[in-house]
Amino acid sequence: MRIVSLVLRIAPPGLGAARQALAAIPGVQVHAYDASAGKLIVTVEDGPGYSTADSILAAHKVPCVLSATLAYEYGEDDPPSEPPLDPRSPAHGAPSCH
Repeated sequence: MRIVSLVLRIAPPGLGAARQALAAIPGVQVHAYDASAGKLIVTVEDGPGYSTADSILAAHKVPCVLSATLAYEYGEDDPPSEPPLDPRSPAHGAPSCH
């Protein structure tokens, strides 16, 4: 799983069109904007068939996007498949109470 947050600078006249184009990119969500400053805050999450890198590049290519600044990045590999622990069994290596 990968999640990033971007601050996008947008030419103010194109803010509405940019918001619509960004919402159409897989994994991109627009969370906040400041129309007077021409800034958008978006998150990008990877998913089946696309990566955060692909979506970031697509967001940067949206008309009227002047710049994209990475504000936050989180990445975690999928955990290995392990059977769940039996809640009734003692912890591994711990002596039994009985």
